[in-house]
Amino acid sequence: MTTILVIAHTPLATALQSCVRHILPDAADELRTLDVDANQSPEEIFAAAKLLSHDADELLVLTDIFGATPANTAGQLVDDGHCRVLAGVNLPMLLRAMHYRHEPLDSVVSKATAGGTQGILAVNLTAPQNQAKRSDDPRKNNH
Repeated sequence: MTTILVIAHTPLATALQSCVRHILPDAADELRTLDVDANQSPEEIFAAAKLLSHDADELLVLTDIFGATPANTAGQLVDDGHCRVLAGVNLPMLLRAMHYRHEPLDSVVSKATAGGTQGILAVNLTAPQNQAKRSDDPRKNNH
């Protein structure tokens, strides 16, 4: 099973875990999180990340912003193929990763990436595909 660790600026990691607890209550305790505070040194952050990931056979680290301290810390965890890092974490990405965490790491990475990108949609610009308009739609003008 792939271990999933979210490293993000405070309070995003724990906020995402709260969302997972709401949507997938049975899986939330398996998610590991590390909120990065502005006052923490890079050494402290890396030590905490190592502690959270030390027993993982396969590790997927999701982080918020490429090039920022959380992502740089995550990058230090990358090894010989047992760890992958994805920047730009969002809730659809995390939910997809949690749902498929029992699959091999490469599959979890692929599914999480797809979930993250497919979860970004412009809303209310057009009618969603494959959904019929409701007859009680308040935007419908019967005049």
